[in-house]
Amino acid sequence: MPATADSATAGSWNESAYRGHVEVVRAQDGSSAPSVLTGKVFLDQDRDSVSDRNERGLGGVMVSNGRDVVATDSRGRYELPVYDNMTVFVTQPSGYQVPVDESNVAQFHYNHLPEGSPALRYGGIAPTGPLPSAVNFPLVRSHLTQSREQHCVIAGDLQTYNKKEVEYARKGAIGDLSRRHDYRGCGTLFIGDVVGDDLSLYPDVKQLTGLTNGPARFLPGNHDLDFDAETAEHSFDTFRAQLAPAYYSYDVGDVHVVALNTVRYPCTPDVDNADGRRPQCDDPENKPAYNGRLDEEQLAWLKRDLARVDRHKLVVIAGHVGLLNFADESSPIHQVDQVAEVHDLLKGRKAVTVAGHSHSIENMKAGDSAKGWGDIFGIERLPFPHITAGAISGDWYSGAVSDKGYPSAVGRDGGRPGVLTLDVRGNSFKERYTVTGESDQVQTQLALNTPAYRQWYADRQAWNQTPEGTAPELGDPNVVSRADLAGRTWLTTNFWMGSTGSTVKVRLDGGRPSSAVRTQPLRGEAQRVGPEWSDPHAVAQQLVNGGSVADRAMHLWRLELPAGLSEGEHRAVVTATDSYGRQFTDTLRFRVVEER
Repeated sequence: MPATADSATAGSWNESAYRGHVEVVRAQDGSSAPSVLTGKVFLDQDRDSVSDRNERGLGGVMVSNGRDVVATDSRGRYELPVYDNMTVFVTQPSGYQVPVDESNVAQFHYNHLPEGSPALRYGGIAPTGPLPSAVNFPLVRSHLTQSREQHCVIAGDLQTYNKKEVEYARKGAIGDLSRRHDYRGCGTLFIGDVVGDDLSLYPDVKQLTGLTNGPARFLPGNHDLDFDAETAEHSFDTFRAQLAPAYYSYDVGDVHVVALNTVRYPCTPDVDNADGRRPQCDDPENKPAYNGRLDEEQLAWLKRDLARVDRHKLVVIAGHVGLLNFADESSPIHQVDQVAEVHDLLKGRKAVTVAGHSHSIENMKAGDSAKGWGDIFGIERLPFPHITAGAISGDWYSGAVSDKGYPSAVGRDGGRPGVLTLDVRGNSFKERYTVTGESDQVQTQLALNTPAYRQWYADRQAWNQTPEGTAPELGDPNVVSRADLAGRTWLTTNFWMGSTGSTVKVRLDGGRPSSAVRTQPLRGEAQRVGPEWSDPHAVAQQLVNGGSVADRAMHLWRLELPAGLSEGEHRAVVTATDSYGRQFTDTLRFRVVEER
C-alpha cells in the first residue's frame, strides 16, 4: 500500500487512518554520544513504522527537544542536544500525517528520562534507560492535512472525575463527534482538564477518543497535574507518559497550531524568575498552588518555533488557561502572566488563541477592551481574536440528567456543553460552536427578565444559603403581568458565539424588527453583574438544580418589551446574526396577564 493516509474519496476514518508509532532504535554497543540525539523523519511507504533502506527521508521538517528547534536536512536527518527529562517531538508538516494508535491518539514524540519520574501516585514516566541511538519519526502523505480547507475541533474541559462522568461524555459530545466526519485532517485538540485529578482515568479517555474520526491530541490542564510532584519539572509526567508532550506544534493546511502548557505548578512566588518578575499565585499562604504562566524554557521554545513558521500561515495558540479571560479577569489562575509578550511574538501575523479552564464561552474579537485590562494585563485592547471554547463537561456535569443520558450542565454564562470548531479556509477561519446533542443551527436561548424574576432570583439565592421553609418558586417564566411590563421587562437572547460585529433583532407579533442591545459591548466598560444582567433561562435551572449561576455574560442581548403590550399571547421571533453574516432564528411565546 502506498504511504498515503487518505484519498480524495476516502471512506470512514477507520478505513484510512495511519496507525503506528515512533521508531526508537536502542543502542547496541553503548557508543551513541550522550550529548546528542540523532534521528530521521521518513516517509513510511509500507506503513510499518520502521525506517527501511528504500524509504526516503523528508527534508525541512521541524523537530524539537522542547528547547531547540531544528529542521531536517535533505535526507531527513536531525541532531538535537540532549538533557534529562526532555521530550523530543516532530512538528507534523502540512500534507503529511503522523501515526495514531488504536485510540486515535497522535504518536509523534519520545520522552527521555533515564531514571524515570520520582515516586508519583499515578506513575509518571517509567525509566527510559540510556539514550537511544536514533529516534525516527514516520509520516505518510495526506490529502486531508494538505487541504486548505480544515475543520479543527477544539474540545474544552472533558474533565471526568469518575467512570459515571466518562459515560456522560460518551453519550454526549463524544457521541456527537463519532457521527461527524469533517475533522479527519485537523482532528480534535483536547485543551486540558482531560480528567478531574484522577489520572487513572486516562485509559477511559482513550476509549472515548477511539470513537472519534480523526487524530486526537491533548494539552495539559490544572486537573491533569501530578499533584504530588514537588517541582514543576515533574508536574505533568503522567500526562506526558500517557497522552502528549507538555507543549508542541503541528501543521495542517495553512494553519500552524501551537499547543502550550499554560499551567505552572507548584507556583512559588518567593522565587524570582530569570526575567526579574515574580509570578502571582492563587494561595496567599504560599502553599503549593498553580498559576497561568509559561516558564522561561517554553517561552524561548515558542519564539524559536514561530521563527520557522511562514508569515502567511494562520497561527492558532491553544492553552488550557487562556492568555486572558473576561469573566475572571482579576484571578491569576485564569490568565497567563506573559500575555503581552505572546501578543508581541504574534505581531503582523494572522492569529487566534483558544482556551478552556473557565467552563464558559467567550468570543472576543480584535479591538475588544474592558475596564482594568491595562492595569492587569498591560494591554488596552485585543490585537487578534481570543476564544474561550466552552466545555464538554459544561458546568462540571451538574444539573438535571436528560433522557439522552447526560446532565444539562448549563454554564456560568448560560452556555451549554459542547465543542468549538475552527472552520478554516486558507489562513482565514470562522468559529462554530456545537451544543451537545443539537444541530449547528441551535445557537441561542431566549427568556424574559422581569421584575418578578429578579425578585425570585434574590429570594431563591437567599433560601439556597439558608434553606428554611418552602423554597421560593418562580412560576411560569413566560407569563408577564402588566406590573412587570411597567417595571421594565426585557426579552433576553443568549447568543453563545455572539461577539463584536454580531446583531440580534426581534420581531414582536409579526411587526417590524427591533434591535436588541448587547449588555457587554466590550468597549472599555466594567463587568456588568447581577440579576439585571443575568440569563433567566439558565438561572431558573441553576438555582433549582445546582451549579454555577449565570449572573453575567459577554454574549447576552436585551430588548425592553413595550409597557403597553395587550393582554394575551405574544410571539417573538429572534434573528441572531454573527460577525460573518450567518443567521440563526429562534422563537419565544409568552403571555401578558393583568396579575401574575
